[in-house]
Amino acid sequence: MTKEQLRAQLEQQAQAFLEKNGAEVVLYAAQMKPDRRAWRRKSSVQEEQFQRELGKMAKDVEKDRDQA
Repeated sequence: MTKEQLRAQLEQQAQAFLEKNGAEVVLYAAQMKPDRRAWRRKSSVQEEQFQRELGKMAKDVEKDRDQA
């Protein structure tokens, strides 16, 4: 099916809808979904694990300071 055939079919369907229901048909392109904000994204499993490891390292440093 070519673009012209598709356009003709869409026009026929729009006309049939108008004749049957008497309502308006609005033809428009779909709106793009908004981009995900980098500062609002969910952290990955690797990032969460990395943060846990950093926390463990910081606790170990605190323990070493307390013992010394």
